[in-house]
Amino acid sequence: MKIPEEKFARSPEHTLGVEWEIALVDPQTWDLVPRGAELIEKVNAASPESHLEKEFLQNTVELVTGICHTVPEAIADLSSSLAPVRAAAEEMGVRLWSSGGHPFTDFRKNPVSDKASYSEIINRTQYWGKQMLLWGTHVHVGISHEDRVWPIINALMTKYPHLLAISACSPGWEGLDTGYASNRTMLYQQLPTAGLPYQFENWAQWQSYIRDQAISGVINHTGSMHFDIRPASKWGTIEVRISDAASNLRELSAIVALTHCLVVHYDRMIDRGETLPILQPWHVAENKWRAARYGMEALVITSRETDERWITEELEDLLIELEPLSRELGCADELQLVREIIAGGAGYERQRACYNETGSWREVVARTSREMDTLLPLESSPQVGDKDS
Repeated sequence: MKIPEEKFARSPEHTLGVEWEIALVDPQTWDLVPRGAELIEKVNAASPESHLEKEFLQNTVELVTGICHTVPEAIADLSSSLAPVRAAAEEMGVRLWSSGGHPFTDFRKNPVSDKASYSEIINRTQYWGKQMLLWGTHVHVGISHEDRVWPIINALMTKYPHLLAISACSPGWEGLDTGYASNRTMLYQQLPTAGLPYQFENWAQWQSYIRDQAISGVINHTGSMHFDIRPASKWGTIEVRISDAASNLRELSAIVALTHCLVVHYDRMIDRGETLPILQPWHVAENKWRAARYGMEALVITSRETDERWITEELEDLLIELEPLSRELGCADELQLVREIIAGGAGYERQRACYNETGSWREVVARTSREMDTLLPLESSPQVGDKDS
């Protein structure tokens, strides 16, 4: 059996691409509605320049930027695509909503999109695959050579909790407050091809791994590996998939800016001949869990000697360290928006505060949906009086 060798396309610049998953909800019940394909058809007819993709679930559309060079360019691209999407949704009588996970929907009532690889995932994973009512933010950054890919990915995993804490927005599940900041993170890793990547030392090890997965049939069945950070060889990028789907463009721009700066920062370290950071796999796994559980209140492991710091302190120092680079990359303003999240709370904190205020997960979805209209994080303010289980 001849297996094609995994080849990395190489990107001469640190180009940027962003994928933002958005769901459709009913404005009366605030439950999910499986009309993503219909919306995409409407948008394609009215605004063919917009780039939308079908996603795993029929209730979801994915906004995809073109190849961008700066964070403001990528956010402007998404904002431009969002306008016709919002217009189509209004015409259809549905609302746009984005978050890491829906807090009360029944997974049995949310069909998968018509795509062979999606159906095969469900056939293979059964109960766990059917629960993947999850939405994420995916950020691609161009890398010049495959030899740099895995050192940078391993370094990025030392900042896993930083990217997750500021983006976490999935505390509710099946009508319950899970106690987690990002329940999406815990659910998604149940897929056999998802979760933390192995700490490959070089590209040859990754090629060997992909070859093994192809021979064993894993990739044929699932389409690809769904690691939290992975090489996107076709595009010559590293794809960072840690973050929950942002509920508004302002926080999304902060997440994208931090991601872009971190990748370029580690790539520059290679240029300078410096040793990139790496943590033991068990520390990376523990940090992932702590950020998923505690979000902005996580105490994270910062060194191979098992030193610990509060994630907010880590983020403050990281913003100072990356500030000169952010100016060079044209995303200084967007990077500093991370401070707004530190001061005002991440999405999961707004959602939890709303539920504690109103006892209504429907109101949580309603308010989160309004963030898609304002493109800003909303303060908690009661609107709906009904109580949910």
